[in-house]
Amino acid sequence: MPADGIALSPKTSLMTADEIFAIAQTFVKNGVDKIRLTGGEPLLRKDFPEIVSKLAELEISLSITTNGILIDRHIEVLKQFKVKKINLSLDTLISSKFHSITLRNQFEKVIDNLHLLLNNDFEVKVNVVLMKGFNDNEIIDFIKLTQFLPISVRFIEFMPFAGNEWDRSKMVSQNEILSLVENSFAEDEIKKLEDEKNFTARVYKIKNFQGNFGIISSITNPFCDSCNRIRLTADGKIKNCLFSNSETDLLKALRNGESITNLISESIQNKKKVRAGMVTIDEMDDPKKHFDNRSMIAIGG
Repeated sequence: MPADGIALSPKTSLMTADEIFAIAQTFVKNGVDKIRLTGGEPLLRKDFPEIVSKLAELEISLSITTNGILIDRHIEVLKQFKVKKINLSLDTLISSKFHSITLRNQFEKVIDNLHLLLNNDFEVKVNVVLMKGFNDNEIIDFIKLTQFLPISVRFIEFMPFAGNEWDRSKMVSQNEILSLVENSFAEDEIKKLEDEKNFTARVYKIKNFQGNFGIISSITNPFCDSCNRIRLTADGKIKNCLFSNSETDLLKALRNGESITNLISESIQNKKKVRAGMVTIDEMDDPKKHFDNRSMIAIGG
C-alpha cells in the first residue's frame, strides 16, 4: 500500500450486493462453479455478510482471499455460509517487514487469525509474493511452517502492474525457489504432487510435513494453457487475464437493462493465448505493455 494511499472509487461506481449477485447468476448459468471474493480486502465492505449470503444461494464453491486482519470479526459469517477455503495474503514472517509492507502493526493479529481459521477447520492457503532482497531469505521458513500446520504455502513470482516498479531482477523464479529447496532438504524428502485440473500452482510436499507448498510461476513458467480464471472487478468490469490492460464493462450494461451474456462471451473469446499477449519475458520488461493496467491493490474482484 502506498504511504499516501490510493484514490478511492466513488460508491456509485461499485457493484452493490444485488448487482454482484445478478452478475454472478449469469456467470453460473454459463458454467461457472467457483467464485472467489478477493481484493483489495473484501472484508472491508460493510455489506460483506449480505454479499456472502446471496452468493451462498448459488450452486458454487465459494471462497475468499484476505489479508487476515478482520477474519475474527467475520468468522461466524464464513462458517454460516460454508466459506471453507481461505487464501491468506502474508508476504513475511517478520513483524517489522510486515509493517513496512502494510503500514500497520497487525502482524500478530494476522497470525492469531491464521490459527483461528485452522482451529475451526478452514482450508487455508498462504499467498507469498517473493521479491529478491526483501523476503526471499524466508522461503525455507515458510516451508517449515507446513511441518506443523496443515496449510498450503503459495510462492508467487513478482508480476508487473501499474505503480509497482516491476523489475525482472527483483523476481524470484520457480527454478530459484526449487534450487533453494533442493539445497535445504534431501532429494527423497521432496515430493512433487499431481497438478490439479486448471491449476495455477505447481505443488510440492516435504516428507512427513502436514502441509505443502506450491509455486505460481506466471512469469517464468506460465500456466495459461490450462487457466480458466476470469476476474470481475469491484466496479463491474471483466479482466480476462490479470495481465490484461483491456476491460469489458458489465455493470453499465446491467444498469441499462441490457443482457450481459454476449459481453461475457466476447471477453472470454478475446482472451490471449499467453499473459495478455506478452509471450516472452522480454516483452514484460517493456513498461508500455503494462503501465496502463490497474495496480494490484485497485483491481479488486
